[in-house]
Amino acid sequence: MGEQDYPQQIGQWQAERLAGLLAPSGWLSLTGFGWLKPGANWIGSGAGNDIVLESGPAHLGVVTLTESGAVWIRLPAGSAAMIEGTALREARLFDAATSATASATVRFGTASLHVIERDGRQAIRARDDAAPLRRQFAGLAHFATDPAWQVQADWLACTPPVKLTLQRRLGSVSTVDVPGMARFRMGGRTHTLLPFQEQPGADLFFVFADQTSGIETYGKARFLYAAPAVDGKLVLDFNKAHNPPSAFTPYANCPAAPPENVLALRVTAGEKRYCNDK
Repeated sequence: MGEQDYPQQIGQWQAERLAGLLAPSGWLSLTGFGWLKPGANWIGSGAGNDIVLESGPAHLGVVTLTESGAVWIRLPAGSAAMIEGTALREARLFDAATSATASATVRFGTASLHVIERDGRQAIRARDDAAPLRRQFAGLAHFATDPAWQVQADWLACTPPVKLTLQRRLGSVSTVDVPGMARFRMGGRTHTLLPFQEQPGADLFFVFADQTSGIETYGKARFLYAAPAVDGKLVLDFNKAHNPPSAFTPYANCPAAPPENVLALRVTAGEKRYCNDK
């Protein structure tokens, strides 16, 4: 790939990322999130609910977390909500990402909700095709594309993998396996980053911060993916560094950069801070 092609490639990647955010199933459509407590959890847009949604009826229904860990939803008589397109009043909910059983989605108007499991806890997540954030999104800002930030790093494998602790925005903590370390030089210094893999065989996933964090870029972290190393080398393309979903919405449970991945370096590449982040 020649130098003239590289900015075009990054521009296409940026356009595809924006399209993914703006899609009906994208992160900008989130309108609610809440951890389930044991027993009954009232859900709806009314202020008195255990889990308050941005849209939908004031009292959508009750989600019960049983002692065995099963999650059930019960809708009131006369509810217009549908469970998997059927006028059921009660159903068990599963997380599609962690269960072999088909998940059930509850739909109400342009909105829907489903259950997710994270770090051993169950939660409800809601989306709405008509979410204000999705309709009024101000767009993404980027540093100028610079091929110098397409960095070749050395890969030092960790056998066995070491552990990395991640603090997440909505109060949970997870521990992940780190298969190795990416080491590179920039600004006259040697730097290291520790990745993990979201699924076996997946790309390496880096959650990092740097000296632009909280100023020009989102304060908690930026994300970066890289293909697995070949012959002890891998490419860190910081022009593809991007904001986590939590930079846009309060309903995403993203990890913050661990201390091991805070770079003593200004990474002036990739996405900048979203204009409306908190």
